[in-house]
Amino acid sequence: MNTPRQRKNPKQLLHIVIGGELEDVNTVYFKDLDKVDFIDAFADHASAYAAWKAAAQQTVDNAHMRYFIIHAHRLIDPENDHRDT
Repeated sequence: MNTPRQRKNPKQLLHIVIGGELEDVNTVYFKDLDKVDFIDAFADHASAYAAWKAAAQQTVDNAHMRYFIIHAHRLIDPENDHRDT
């Protein structure tokens, strides 16, 4: 098992790829949240982009289907977010 010092990139920038059918192509409002497609979580943008591109290309015939990369690393701060224990 790798320790943090053995990893190539010790700073993890979490990205999440999701997608689904939108009600309107001019908004980001999913038609059915129960059908949102969670692709995966990735440690870097390049990996997330590759997954986003693959998913988007599979649904190119559906104009209402959109996939997104969520920059989760911008939403969380492990160094400053502490739980009371």
